Amino acid sequence: MPGPTPYALRFEAVDLDRVGTPVLSGVEWSVRREDRWVILGPNGSGKTTMFELASGYLHPTRGIVEILGHRLGSVDVRRLRERIGLVSSAVAKKLLPGVTAEGIVVAGRHAALEPWWHSYSQAEHDKAASLLADAGFAGIADRPFGVLSDGERQQVLLARAMMGEPDLLLLDEPAAGLDMGGRERLVARLSSIAADAASPPIVMITHHVEEIPAGFTHVLLLREGRIVTAGPIFEALSAASLSETFGVALVLEGTSGRWHSRAR
Repeated sequence: MPGPTPYALRFEAVDLDRVGTPVLSGVEWSVRREDRWVILGPNGSGKTTMFELASGYLHPTRGIVEILGHRLGSVDVRRLRERIGLVSSAVAKKLLPGVTAEGIVVAGRHAALEPWWHSYSQAEHDKAASLLADAGFAGIADRPFGVLSDGERQQVLLARAMMGEPDLLLLDEPAAGLDMGGRERLVARLSSIAADAASPPIVMITHHVEEIPAGFTHVLLLREGRIVTAGPIFEALSAASLSETFGVALVLEGTSGRWHSRAR
C-alpha cells in the first residue's frame, strides 16, 4: 500500500464555476504538512472560494481537491471536517452569545457549536482554559461570548479551533475589523502557533500584508480566480507580484518577518 501523502491540501487543475461564470481557473496548489501559507488577493479574487474548497464545503466544477489525503467526492466530508480547525465569521455567527468563552473553546473538542452536546472531562476543561491563557486571555474565560470585543472573540475562535487538535488549520480573514491592538495580539498568537513544530499546517486568507504573522513560510497571490504566483514567501512576495495582484503600483517593505505595503 502507498505511504501517507506529504500533502495536507492538494489542488490539481481546479476550476469552479458559479451560474456558468468562472470563479477559479486552473488552480494548481499544494500544502505540505509543515507549511504555513497565506493567501492574498483583492475582493472577488476567489479567496473565499479557495477556503470553502479547502474546508470541504464546496466541490470543484473540474479538477481534483484532496484534503488530508482524501479526494473530495469520495470521502464523508462530515468526518473530514472534524479534523479541520476553522476560524471564520461564518462559524462565529453560529455560536450562541450566552455561552462562556471557555464553553465555546471546550466545545471545539468535537467541532460542536454548543458545549452541552457532549460531556467533557476536567482535563478537557483545563486544556480549554490553558489555550486562552496561552494567548493572554485567561481573564475572559467566564465571560459570555456575546459581550466580548471583536479581538477577544477572534482569540476564542482560534483557541476553539486548536482545542480539537486539528490536522489542518484554516483561517478566513481572522484580523478583519480588528483595531491595531487586537490585530497585533492575534498576529502574535498566530506567530507563536506557527513557530511550534507540533502545530498543524496553516492556511490563512487576508487582504493585507500587515496581517501576515512572522513565521509564515509560503504565500499564494490570487487575482480574478487565477494564481499570480505561489511559493516560499521571501521569493514569491514582492512589490512586483503584489502590484500585479492588486492592480496598483505598490511598495513592499519587510522587517523582522513582518510586512508593510503602500502605494508607490
